[in-house]
Amino acid sequence: MTTRLEHINISVPDARATAEVLGTLFGWETRWEGDTPGKGYSVHVGTGDSYIALYSPGHAMSDHRPKKYTQYGGLNHIGLTVDDLDAAEAKVRAAGYMPHLHADYEPGRRFYFDGPDGVEYEIVSYA
Repeated sequence: MTTRLEHINISVPDARATAEVLGTLFGWETRWEGDTPGKGYSVHVGTGDSYIALYSPGHAMSDHRPKKYTQYGGLNHIGLTVDDLDAAEAKVRAAGYMPHLHADYEPGRRFYFDGPDGVEYEIVSYA
């Protein structure tokens, strides 16, 4: 049996706006978007193999964000691979986000940045 990750689903204030940023940064396309039960809206942005489902509920939500790495089941970061880490970092900086936690390790190099809606992304290259 082969298993692969197809998608993750996260709640954001504005699914369309976040999808636009992620599409610009990573060259992703919107795979699907539309209304969801309860007057919410969802945008699936990514590649043909995997995507992030961005969900904006049709009601007010708490903006309390637990600290990362402090609770079970919390979202710590989303890891993405790229072919050219330097080019990816330049795009992230040009979009106004500040890369941090740069590291070279076996088998690759990486950096992190806090993107739209406070979600942290790890960008790694194995090239």
